[in-house]
Amino acid sequence: MTGACDVCARRAWLLGHLAGRLEIRRGDRGAIREVLALGDEQLIDALGGRDRARLTTEWEAADPDRLRTAWSAIACTAICAHDARYPAGLRDLTDPPAVLFVLGEPPRVDALLGSGAPGDPRHQVAVVGARRASPDGQATARALGRGLSASGVTVVSGMALGIDSAAHEGALESAARTVAVLACGPEYAYPPRRRQLHRRLVEQALVVSELPPGTTPYRWAFPARNRIIAALAEMTVIVEAAERSGSLITAEIAMDLGREVGASPGAPAAWHSAGTNALLRDGARIVRHALDVIDDVVGVLPQGVPPARRVLPPPADLAPELRELLAAIDRGADTVVGNASSPAQAGAVLGRLTELELLGLVERRPGGRYVRVAL
Repeated sequence: MTGACDVCARRAWLLGHLAGRLEIRRGDRGAIREVLALGDEQLIDALGGRDRARLTTEWEAADPDRLRTAWSAIACTAICAHDARYPAGLRDLTDPPAVLFVLGEPPRVDALLGSGAPGDPRHQVAVVGARRASPDGQATARALGRGLSASGVTVVSGMALGIDSAAHEGALESAARTVAVLACGPEYAYPPRRRQLHRRLVEQALVVSELPPGTTPYRWAFPARNRIIAALAEMTVIVEAAERSGSLITAEIAMDLGREVGASPGAPAAWHSAGTNALLRDGARIVRHALDVIDDVVGVLPQGVPPARRVLPPPADLAPELRELLAAIDRGADTVVGNASSPAQAGAVLGRLTELELLGLVERRPGGRYVRVAL
C-alpha cells in the first residue's frame, strides 16, 4: 500500500521537479521554508520563471495513479498529510511535507513512528551532531542510540557521517528502533560511504524523505530535512557541534516548536563542542547517557514505586576484555583496585573502565565505584 491522495501525490511530484530551482535559494534558509509553505500554484509562480506555463501544464497532467504505481514498484510507502498514519508532530510545522516517503516494512511505520497523537505510548528522540566527530563523540552517540532503542524509544537522525551514523548504528545494535531522514529520494544511500548502513536501515528500521524517489541530493534539502527531524522528535539531543554546525539548525527548530533540547557536554576548548556547550549555557538539558533522555521523554514512575533494574546490554562486538570487566562489576568488583591484581595493572583497568564509561555502559560514582547503567 503506497497511500498519498491525488492532491498530495501531485505536490510531491512538483517538489521533485522544482528541487533544482530551489537550490538557487539555498543560501537563505528562511526563504526556502517560506517557499516550501506555498501552495502548488504559488510555488510554480515563485520558482517557474519563464517555464511557468509549461510547469503548470505538466503539473495538471501528472497522473497520481502512475506516480503511486512507480513508488510501489520500489516498495516505497507514501504517507500523505491526509493519512491517519501521518506523524502528528509534522503538523506543527508551518511548512509540513505533503508526503513522507518511507522505505522499510509498512508495519514498522506504526511501530517506530506512531501517530504522535495524545496518548500514543511511542516516543521519538532525535540524536544529531558533527560530521567530523571525535571518537569520544561517536561513542557517546552510539551508546545513546543503543540505550534509547533498547528502552523502546525511536532514534531519529539524518544518516550523515559522524554522530548521525553512530546513533543509527547504536540503535541497530539493540532493538533497531531508528528512523533516518534523508535530503534526497529515500532509495539513495547518501552519503555513498553509508551504503551498507542505508541497506541495514531499510531491512531493519525505516528510511524516510519528503522528496520523491528519483530525487538526487541538493544542498538546500539538508537544512530543510532538519525541520522534519526536529518535528518528528519529542526531544532533540546534540552530540558535538561546532559554532556554525547544521545540527544547531535542528536544535533551533526544535526550540521554535516548543520541544525539549539536550546537549552532551564537551571539553571547553574543543572546536567540536563549541556549539553544544553554548546550548548548555543557554539552558539546554545536560545529556550524559540514555537515562537522562528517558527521564525527560518517557517520565518516571510514581513516587514509591521502584523501577525494575535492567542493565543496558553490551554490544555484540564488545571486546572480550571489556565484556569480562562488565561481568566482574556485576559480581561486585566495582573499583579499579577490585579488578587489578597488582599496581602495574591498575592503569590498564582504569583505561578499560573509562572506555566502558564512554560507551555508556557504566557510570562512575563517588568513591571511585563503577556501576552498570540501567534502563
